[in-house]
Amino acid sequence: MKEPLSQQQLSGLLSEMGIDDISRTTIRQCSMVGSALEEMAGEKFSHLEFGVPGIPVCPIGVEAQKKAIDEGMPSVYPNVQGIPELKKNASRFVKAFIDIDIDPKGIVPTVGSMQASMTSILECSQLQPGKDTILYICPGFSAHGRQPDLLGIKNIFFDIYEFRAEKLRAKLESYFKQGNIAAILYSNPNNPAWICLTEEELQIIGELATQYDVIVLEDMAYLCMDFRKDLSVPFEPPFQSTVARYTDNYIIMLSGSKIFSYAGERIAVVCISDKLFRREYPALKERWGLARFGDNYILNYLYVNTAGASHSAQYALSAMFEASVDGRYNFVRELRNYGLRAHRSREIFDANGFHLVYEKDMEQTISDGFFYTVGYKSMGNRELLECLLRCGVVAVPLNTTGSGQSGIRVCVSRLLGDEDFELLDRHLKLFVKLVNA
Repeated sequence: MKEPLSQQQLSGLLSEMGIDDISRTTIRQCSMVGSALEEMAGEKFSHLEFGVPGIPVCPIGVEAQKKAIDEGMPSVYPNVQGIPELKKNASRFVKAFIDIDIDPKGIVPTVGSMQASMTSILECSQLQPGKDTILYICPGFSAHGRQPDLLGIKNIFFDIYEFRAEKLRAKLESYFKQGNIAAILYSNPNNPAWICLTEEELQIIGELATQYDVIVLEDMAYLCMDFRKDLSVPFEPPFQSTVARYTDNYIIMLSGSKIFSYAGERIAVVCISDKLFRREYPALKERWGLARFGDNYILNYLYVNTAGASHSAQYALSAMFEASVDGRYNFVRELRNYGLRAHRSREIFDANGFHLVYEKDMEQTISDGFFYTVGYKSMGNRELLECLLRCGVVAVPLNTTGSGQSGIRVCVSRLLGDEDFELLDRHLKLFVKLVNA
């Protein structure tokens, strides 16, 4: 692009698509706007909005799934509890890379982590009278925040930006002591800020979850992607950090989408702590005739939702877990490509006058990974995104992630080669020229 698209062109398209404020769109809406502008300009845009895998799919999973298909698995309904191989291998995987023991019976396949979180918040909101609200640590994955709205469940959130370390305790307790919080959800590493909760912070969350009887929903979509330390060796420290070391009130969500680039098959597992799986709730007994948390999760909340996850994809995920644990597939080594892309693209943003929004993990600079956040001077979310779109950059504004800061989320997965980085630099130079004219 030699010149930005005009404000009139952008406004006309948004009006045609029924969008009043581009900074209030979903990720997919924003992507649609970017694609339409790309067609209007007749040139390739820099797509930073979509968190799609950007490295080849794990071939071990493909072969295992093809074998399952050849053996006729598509014609057989999967057991909603999950195939035994997947449950066993997932349990070993959790031990190998997180150093947590979970009984295979408490590991259940879901249709991606999206279904895992949706069914989890639904059950958690119905466990105890008065505990009817989900708390989100933000910024976070915007779709997570929409799920309770869709289900009619109360939810609240706060931006962790000003509440790191011991400040987190007082902030969480201000919510927990009201007695209405059923569960708390966050991602670690964080989408979109890529901050990683410290052991101190996870201990705070775990201790308060136990004290106030709150269930922690820990999304590990980006498992072992804190590349500041080597988390790639199974059964050897350091391990992935987790709240599971500090409370029994937890559910870990593990997805095949990013760690194995298996997003298209929509396969994940929920890992329910042994104690929570066995815990009995009178409200569940009254509603469903079953008292145990785990039985209800599988036989009611999950079964009536999809009746189980893809049969053949379960074999794929099982094989990938097994190969990782046995040392035949180093998934962390493959993922390091994202860190390299983040480092290179951050240099480009920095050279063009942008700054990191969520810059620190306490005293450390955030890791280079799948996402990061940038802002430009004092520009607000709407103005920033509109100007970037006019100059060929598609991204997600931070306000849609529950953040109180101004800026955009940058996903590096579609920055594949030199030409993509050069194109990004040209687009950002055009942006700087536009806003400083």
